[in-house]
Amino acid sequence: MIYKESLKTKSRDMFIEITDKVAEAAAKERVEEGLAIVYCPHTTAGITINENADPDVVKDMLRRFDEVYPWEMEKDRHMEGNTAAHMKASTVGSSQTILIADSKLLLGTWQGIYFCEFDGPRNRNYYIKIINT
Repeated sequence: MIYKESLKTKSRDMFIEITDKVAEAAAKERVEEGLAIVYCPHTTAGITINENADPDVVKDMLRRFDEVYPWEMEKDRHMEGNTAAHMKASTVGSSQTILIADSKLLLGTWQGIYFCEFDGPRNRNYYIKIINT
């Protein structure tokens, strides 16, 4: 089964932790050992795994993305004007694979799974596939 999850982002750039949603899907599938694949079908959003203990990490990451990929660049030619969002999404990537062991997501102590918005606010979807191995 593929789980479709929807969310509404509230700002142009933001990370939304989705670890619990992925864990819920794994629990529903009753997988003791396997994989959780989380996929984002949008070209200006992505999925990442990073620290979920200190909220300043997310703030710092978003600030640094803006420094590397500024929103306004006179040489950017994309008609929609959101080249920075495409660059950020390509850097983060559209999916993550998480191991499942002993019926739990195999994440580090401080790790969480995030949906990354780079062109909001928008209504977004992401998909979760649990594979029993």
